[in-house]
Amino acid sequence: MVEPVVWATLAALAVTASFPFYLYGAWIIIENEPVTWSVLVRHLSFILVGLALTTGPVLGWMAPRLLDQLTGFAAMHAVFGLQAYAFLVFALTGIVRIFQAKYEHDLYGDPGQEVAIDDLHENMSAWRFRLRVGVAGYVLCWLIAYLLGIAQYVVRYVL
Repeated sequence: MVEPVVWATLAALAVTASFPFYLYGAWIIIENEPVTWSVLVRHLSFILVGLALTTGPVLGWMAPRLLDQLTGFAAMHAVFGLQAYAFLVFALTGIVRIFQAKYEHDLYGDPGQEVAIDDLHENMSAWRFRLRVGVAGYVLCWLIAYLLGIAQYVVRYVL
């Protein structure tokens, strides 16, 4: 049977490896104007790898063990981790609607159109706000959960 320290180390490495994928995925969107379909797909390919590297250890290692080790670090780590996913769902409520509006106006296929994004739908500014708040909240809560998880790892397996 594999020792818990091995699984914990693999989980920590996977979650750590997800951060560069998040950063590069964000950089792709920031650096490309307009966002074409190929840019969006490239962006999502990196973001989804980051999410998989984070969610895999959460579902496979952390969640099943949570009630057995509910100490201060683990509880706060779980709270911030769950909050990060809640912010992600909030961001998705904006992303999906923005995607629908841009798709309906063929802005992914013909990005050269001179259309202000807020003119695509009367609720576009609200959807963009959801996206921004959701992404910022996800990143902040993810970072806090990550630091708490690393602290928990050090206290439990290194010291």
